[in-house]
Amino acid sequence: MKFQPLADRVRPTTLADVVGQPHILGKSGLLRRIIESGNIPNMIFYGPSGVGKTTVASIIANQTDRKLYRLNATTASISDIKKIFDELGTLIAPNGALVYLDEIQYFNKKQQQSLLEFIEDGRITLIASTTENPYFYVYSAILSRCTVFEFRPVEAKDVEPAVRRAFALAAPGLTVSDEVCAYVATACGGDVRKAMNAAELLANAAHDHTITLADAQQAAQRSQMRYDRDGDAHFDILSGFQKSIRGSDPDAAVHYLARLLEAGDMISVCRRLMVIAAEDIGLAYPQALSIVKSCVDMANQLGLPEARIPLADAAILLATAPKSNSGILAIDAALADIRAGKAGDVPDYLKDAHYAGAAKLGRGLTYQYPHSYPYHWVQQQYLPDTLRDAKYYEYGENKTEQRAKAYWDAVKGRKE
Repeated sequence: MKFQPLADRVRPTTLADVVGQPHILGKSGLLRRIIESGNIPNMIFYGPSGVGKTTVASIIANQTDRKLYRLNATTASISDIKKIFDELGTLIAPNGALVYLDEIQYFNKKQQQSLLEFIEDGRITLIASTTENPYFYVYSAILSRCTVFEFRPVEAKDVEPAVRRAFALAAPGLTVSDEVCAYVATACGGDVRKAMNAAELLANAAHDHTITLADAQQAAQRSQMRYDRDGDAHFDILSGFQKSIRGSDPDAAVHYLARLLEAGDMISVCRRLMVIAAEDIGLAYPQALSIVKSCVDMANQLGLPEARIPLADAAILLATAPKSNSGILAIDAALADIRAGKAGDVPDYLKDAHYAGAAKLGRGLTYQYPHSYPYHWVQQQYLPDTLRDAKYYEYGENKTEQRAKAYWDAVKGRKE
């Protein structure tokens, strides 16, 4: 085909030619064994674009001698599925049909429910693909009838041979250095289709049958960025950011921070840094709360690119700070009791007594004012009777909380 894109011309036709996905397509990979058995169940392929989902579906159709129907949920409807169903058993699809439904997350719940009658018939095998987490976007009844396989970004070392083949096919006499091939393979960010498109662009624009590294850098610029503020990548990167700080790894923290800032998502960074200061550092270094808030305020006043500096300072400070999650454990334990109906009445002596008639109701009569006692403390029950022995807060092992514990142990354990 004269105008067939290079990515389609180099598309693998056998499993042996598929790059990446060794966890499911390797010699002992489950998906590979299923395909080789010829017994193909309904499946969902989940993963980013350009990693082989469509290619593998085409290979399955060829190896099982089934008619492949490709639909995209952004434009298709249930009527399209019905048309396919009507062709079953005819000369068009004598061995049944394999329906590849791309971007299934764009089918609403009713449309997804309507798929059930067709896939349960047995003559249609559904392979649905999605770039979003299927456990969030695919109807549970569909999930229960399908096997989910996750496709992952392809590593640069696996993409590089495909890039070489693409250059050889696009322009046989072209001189392409190892440096250029390696750069294109890395810059595609695990998306083989992007790498093929970049190779085609470079081959078409080659000067004197040579491609320079500068050309490759310009053609593939920013293509390695996978980011969607409403998609999985957003939450995965934020999760990696917080867990790196929680794990006291400043290098990983700065890496994920850079990815978020390069995508222009400063709002999520600021919010997450303040959450981390309270949730993961907490009472081990209480000053972190005010320091991070100051860094966030400064970043918002400066704007990017200068905002990267105080935000990096905040991330590194939190990553290298002592850690304590005693605060979040305490409030979550208290919330669990409240949600379970364990509340109880506030003791009468703690109730508001600043109004006429409070004394007649017995409010505040026996309350003991702590500031009237040595060390500003007196033994007194504060929890409701139903929870009088409840224990929510446990002092963390860090120096700050242990100093506080030692102080109160001494105060509360002293003899009158």
